[in-house]
Amino acid sequence: MEFKQSLKEKSNYIESLLDEYKPKEDGYQTTIMEAMNYSLKAGGKRLRPILTLEACKIVGGNEEDAIPFAVAIEMIHTYSLIHDDLPALDNDDLRRGKPTNHKVFGEAMAVLAGDALLNYAFEVMLSNSINKENPQKYLKAINEIAKSVGIYGMIGGQVVDVESEDKSISKEKLDFIHLNKTAAIIIGCMRAGAIIGNADEEQLEKITKYGKNIGLSFQIVDDILDIIGDEAKLGKHVGSDIENNKSTYPSLLGLEKSKEIAKQLIYEAKDSIKDLSQDHSFLDGLANYIIDREY
Repeated sequence: MEFKQSLKEKSNYIESLLDEYKPKEDGYQTTIMEAMNYSLKAGGKRLRPILTLEACKIVGGNEEDAIPFAVAIEMIHTYSLIHDDLPALDNDDLRRGKPTNHKVFGEAMAVLAGDALLNYAFEVMLSNSINKENPQKYLKAINEIAKSVGIYGMIGGQVVDVESEDKSISKEKLDFIHLNKTAAIIIGCMRAGAIIGNADEEQLEKITKYGKNIGLSFQIVDDILDIIGDEAKLGKHVGSDIENNKSTYPSLLGLEKSKEIAKQLIYEAKDSIKDLSQDHSFLDGLANYIIDREY
């Protein structure tokens, strides 16, 4: 219960930051701001921005320095969800218990809202970095995020995911999809936070391993919940992987084996950060939360 309360408090804090940084709804282009904010403020646990701040803090940094990056990573994550939900990709009607962006604003505006959030995220990061005493550090952090969501990260994983639909693929290719489509952005935001917190190479390596393992476990659990999850609790349609004939850990290895792998990854994630000097109890709790959610 203590972890869930802490997660709630941190999520509420991120919500307040999003209110501060979200685009103002005015001008001739008001509709695009409304569409951006509709999805940006649709709720969720806000795990990626929380991880950005936690990574900064766990290496001894000042988490306030990482706030613009935490906000930006949620904007980027939200853009990816808007585009994922489009008829050309996952064709989902619900996201976080609400109608998806294209159901409210139409497909054209949803595409533009995603594009706008991606661009606005980099505007937020850059505008809050160029006047810092050590801009080089912040540029490195921006580069980490850019790589993690680009063709060698999230988008690369999405491409292979789309091309693998209605096909039987190997576990190796499935791991590539999960590690890039889901884990890369988690690794990127944590590395960015740690860099802002002045992490050394050893600390960065530990943070990277943690992010990789919880990212892969998170996606495996998502695959499992798409089969056995409660649609009302998840806030989205379940069974879409089967409907779309997508290869997943459960489809390749079965439910029980998938659960075992996810648990092992969580164990390795916690083990990787146990020697960091700062308090890592929240990151331990988050790892446990990922494996325990809804089953």
